[in-house]
Amino acid sequence: MSQNVFPPNKASNGIVDRRKEVDALKYHGTTTVAMTCSDGVVLCTDTRVTAGYLYIAHRRGKKVHRIDNHVGVTIAGTVAEAQSMIDTLKYYANLYKLENEKPIPVKSLGRISANIFFANRYYPFIADFLIGGWDDIDGNVIYSVDFFGALTKEDAVSTGSGSPVAYGIIEDQYRKGMSVEQVIPIAIQAVNAAIKRNAGTGDGFDVAVITKENGYQELSKQDKENRLMAITGK
Repeated sequence: MSQNVFPPNKASNGIVDRRKEVDALKYHGTTTVAMTCSDGVVLCTDTRVTAGYLYIAHRRGKKVHRIDNHVGVTIAGTVAEAQSMIDTLKYYANLYKLENEKPIPVKSLGRISANIFFANRYYPFIADFLIGGWDDIDGNVIYSVDFFGALTKEDAVSTGSGSPVAYGIIEDQYRKGMSVEQVIPIAIQAVNAAIKRNAGTGDGFDVAVITKENGYQELSKQDKENRLMAITGK
């Protein structure tokens, strides 16, 4: 997180001020990227998990998750709180499917996330979500949700401490209407650039592709290595 969004003093009604926690977390690292395509959505993240002042707690953290076969989410922030939110979104997605006999709209999952974050704004969940997928209403779509509940629809977006580096690649190469196969290398290159230039981002990357025809799929280890080789030559 790049800035302190909390007021300088503790709240007078006894609510705990998490300013110091946010100050500590702003050095934590991650890079997540999400982009819409003409035939799907691409989600890409690094795999480094940090604690304290960039202490590497884990090198194979999972930051992209399947919510349902038509929608996935990337996470940045506090792991436990993000995982709790993922479980909540899976619950609502399954409940909606049981009650309506069809998949939940992507925007509905975005709105649920935003409502939960906003309801807890005085003691917020420290997490940013990128929710991407397809539905019959909006087609291929991405929603960004921050920890205060702001919900925005995006074509291409990045979160985490490495996002300024990732945006440099995205804004240079991404164009709306590209195909999944055109966008995957851009997403990989964006995260790989952040890995090289941001201390909190590193170790590896995961890529998920969501299409109407094939649903949620993650690239295999070999496929990722081959695509990275094609981009970097090593």
